[in-house]
Parts: sequence; structure tokens; C-alpha cells
Amino acid sequence: MATYEYRCGRCGSFDVKLPIGTAPDAWDCPVCAAAARRVYSVPGLARTSAAAAALHTREERSREAPDVVSEVPPGRTAPRQPHPALSRLPRL
Repeated sequence: MATYEYRCGRCGSFDVKLPIGTAPDAWDCPVCAAAARRVYSVPGLARTSAAAAALHTREERSREAPDVVSEVPPGRTAPRQPHPALSRLPRL
């Protein structure tokens, strides 16, 4: 889906989400139902920070080669007390 911008002469600009390539030159205004003309504007591009890009790259890489953990990482300890909900489970 793409976002297309239309401008009504009475109410101003509004956006419409339509499949790519199906936007007509005019669309009815959602407020006053008058014909609004399509406005061509720059695409909404965003830049990500270096930290966010690195995190995204790591996440994509983990799909093919996930990290395998065989022990608790140093500096962390395993929980000693079981979760309280486990005591309410039926015993076999």
C-alpha cells in the first residue's frame, strides 16, 4: 500500500492509502465530499541511527546463524527459586 496526498480547495490536504499504481487524479474529500486533486510530493524517507542499523543487521544475521548459548553468561546467575506459578502445576 502506498500513501497518496490529495488537496481539497475547501478543507486542505489529506492522505489516502491505496495499492501502488491505482491512485486516480481526483478523490472525494472525506470532509466535504468535493473533488480533491492529487498532489505530487516527495516520498517519506527516513534515516536510521548507526545503533539502530547495527541492531537491524544483527537481527537479520541471526536468522541464518543464530547465537547458541550453552551456559549462563558471566556476571549473571541462574534463578535459584522457581517461578511461583510452577508450584500450582499438576504433578505426574
